[in-house]
Amino acid sequence: MNGFETILPFLKPIEHLILDDTISEVMVNGPDHIFIEKAGFIEPVPGIHLGEKSLMVAVKNIARRLGDDISESKPILDSRLPDGSRVAAVIPPCSVDGVTLTIRKFNARHFGIEDLIRAGTLERWLAYQLEGYVLARKNILIAGSTGSGKTSLLNVLGKFIPSDERVLLIEDTSEIHLGQDNLVRFEARQAQNGLAAITIRDLLKASLRHRPDRIILGEIRGGEAFDLLQLLNTGHSGSLSTVHATSAKQGLSRFTSCVLQSGVDLPYRAVKTNVGDSVNVVVHLERRPGRRFVSEVIEIQGYDPDRDEFHYGFIFDGHKELV
Repeated sequence: MNGFETILPFLKPIEHLILDDTISEVMVNGPDHIFIEKAGFIEPVPGIHLGEKSLMVAVKNIARRLGDDISESKPILDSRLPDGSRVAAVIPPCSVDGVTLTIRKFNARHFGIEDLIRAGTLERWLAYQLEGYVLARKNILIAGSTGSGKTSLLNVLGKFIPSDERVLLIEDTSEIHLGQDNLVRFEARQAQNGLAAITIRDLLKASLRHRPDRIILGEIRGGEAFDLLQLLNTGHSGSLSTVHATSAKQGLSRFTSCVLQSGVDLPYRAVKTNVGDSVNVVVHLERRPGRRFVSEVIEIQGYDPDRDEFHYGFIFDGHKELV
């Protein structure tokens, strides 16, 4: 069954938006305010009224169809369709202006590096530079805001990993598609229907038993950053991961904060020293209307505890147009 067929019976008024391949995201801000993202631009869709009661029933039915639940005791839904598209919802009273529903479509097209160059995401010389980092087994952190193209770039860089290496891919939601034959894919699981949750941290700890040459972590959100840092410190080089951040430098700070969220009993400067020694390259992407592009690439040269700052050099600074 197609992923959207799972939810379309409950969303007839916006069915045409969900099935439109040129629309990447459908956003319902209550029953009367519908927005879409198309070609990188967000625009309103007037003239559609879902009805608050109907929208609530639709969201609850969607949750049940996806093996999940949304209710007053659990007002947040974060689920995935069979094709990889994401369905997120929040209901009142947590959602003040009515039921909020966001459907982020999975792009089945597998972009290559040439696609990103043609789209203006990065320049050709920089693409070669990033390929060189992957082949040299540098640990690369890809930073950016939601929808900036972090996963797409990670997917492309992952394809540069030599085919004779064993790759272990860990994701919260399966989105990345690599071409290696010797690929092991792990996916986290939320607690539901009496089944215990399997976290990213659980999977990272289990990964060492499966002899990975490289570990790819889809996204760093919290304490799993400490487990990844431990793996990088024990010789598992060539790792790739993403993190939400507003700049390359802030990506390092965000990674550090996530390490501290693990509850590890280490001094702040010791954590920063480990991060400075383990993360080699940070790539930052930006999203602007109609465009997603690499704005910064920095090489990390360590951490200075006396000045409490990371040392790094710009390989590319799109803001200053440095090459």
